[in-house]
Amino acid sequence: MDQVIANLFALLRQLKPLPHVLQADLTGKVVVVTGANTGLGFEAAKHFAQMNPKKVILACRSEEKGEQAVQKIVRTGYMRAEVWPLDLSSFDSVQAFADRFEKEGGGRLDILVENAAVAPLESYQKTKDGYMTTVQVNALASSFHSLLMLPHMIRTAEEHPETSPRIVFVSSGLHESSTLSTDISKEILAQSNFIDALSSLEYFNQMWVFHNDPDPAVHTDNSSVLNIFFARALQTRLSKFCPIVVNSVDPGYCISDLRRSIVSGPRGWLFWLMDRLVAYSSEEGSRSLIHAALAGNKATIGASENETKYKGVYLSTQKIATVSKFARSEAGLRLQETFWNDMVQIASERDERVARFVKTYL
Repeated sequence: MDQVIANLFALLRQLKPLPHVLQADLTGKVVVVTGANTGLGFEAAKHFAQMNPKKVILACRSEEKGEQAVQKIVRTGYMRAEVWPLDLSSFDSVQAFADRFEKEGGGRLDILVENAAVAPLESYQKTKDGYMTTVQVNALASSFHSLLMLPHMIRTAEEHPETSPRIVFVSSGLHESSTLSTDISKEILAQSNFIDALSSLEYFNQMWVFHNDPDPAVHTDNSSVLNIFFARALQTRLSKFCPIVVNSVDPGYCISDLRRSIVSGPRGWLFWLMDRLVAYSSEEGSRSLIHAALAGNKATIGASENETKYKGVYLSTQKIATVSKFARSEAGLRLQETFWNDMVQIASERDERVARFVKTYL
């Protein structure tokens, strides 16, 4: 009941208009936004493009849809947007993106927004890499991707001391509904490899049994917590030697293409009603992504805050917010370290560049 009330208040907060999108001078800077062909990612890329960056890379699963998005941005007058393929359901694709960036990226990366995600899946599906699709796309692959991009961001910080690169992981206020703190989760997730257990058919089936009204969004809620965990763990390690800012952000309840596969039946009517009563538009939701990427930055127009206050934080409605009780508990912090260690091991075994980077820096 407490969670229902909390979610209700979160939705009611959306009746208050959001501030206008934060503005900055991004001249000479390079921006990457994943999942940028539609929704929040596209609107964020479009906003960044109006700030005169050297380049905006739209990392998209579908090159065709990405090209359509680029053409929409071109019509606004910005000519340096590019679409690069990135399919987070494939670690090979994540590595191919990193390979290309090493050759064509120019060595500079100022802003990385890890936004790509998939909607909740009604049935159990695994990627060819062996992980539950929802978990890999919404959490694991973005963590892997950020680790591969980090060397470029560290180089940017070293060669351009006037700027502090920024990594933003898109999370959700629904991380409050994560099942990772439940007793049934504790039994399964106490196994030797946390990520394997989280991706297992056993865990998927347990969650369906656990809920009287099974909700596939359970796994997206859990992935939202993992993004918060990874952002905090990465920031803790980076803060020891470089000015890179890492945070996570809740864009709020937005009208989104992510729900296109789960809008039938009673749930579909509920979403239809909520969309019309309280939902932010994709453009409004994207303002929170821009805020997370720019707040406190020296280049921000009207900036008056110390950007170090944004290191490792969770943001909601363009303000620093408090994470769930579980995410800030001792048990949550222990699970955060477990997830970090398991994720780094997976990434290091998969790509020697991550192994070298972790050994040298983290």
